Amino acid sequence: MSDADRPRRSTGSKIVRFAVVGLANTAIDLAGFFVLLKLHVPPLPANIAAWFIAVTFSFVANGFWSFERDPAIRPRVAFLRFVSLGALISLGVSSLSIALLAGIVGVWPAKIGGVIVAAVLNFLAARWSIEGRLLK
Repeated sequence: MSDADRPRRSTGSKIVRFAVVGLANTAIDLAGFFVLLKLHVPPLPANIAAWFIAVTFSFVANGFWSFERDPAIRPRVAFLRFVSLGALISLGVSSLSIALLAGIVGVWPAKIGGVIVAAVLNFLAARWSIEGRLLK
């Protein structure tokens, strides 16, 4: 069955699939962050490295399972969009959260707070970068 013949997923289905990938992605991000902190990598570089590993997994999983790929968007372009928006949203929000809140609430609550805030914004960004649309 070609992509054109395949039935389109509902937005609800995409949200559920995105959430499942997001949970796995978050686990990868937090595990990477934990390991890097245990290796005495400072929190902000550890956050960046863990994020990059997780965002690569997220792009692949969301591209194949959560969303329908727009064939007009080359995979490299989709990945660059996904990573760029992810950097602005998830990496930016989590890093800002760590930089501003870690001294007040601790590194882990700051990291988790940033992850939660970024989740909704990342759905829209992923949908745009993979499918080429936001709200349709």
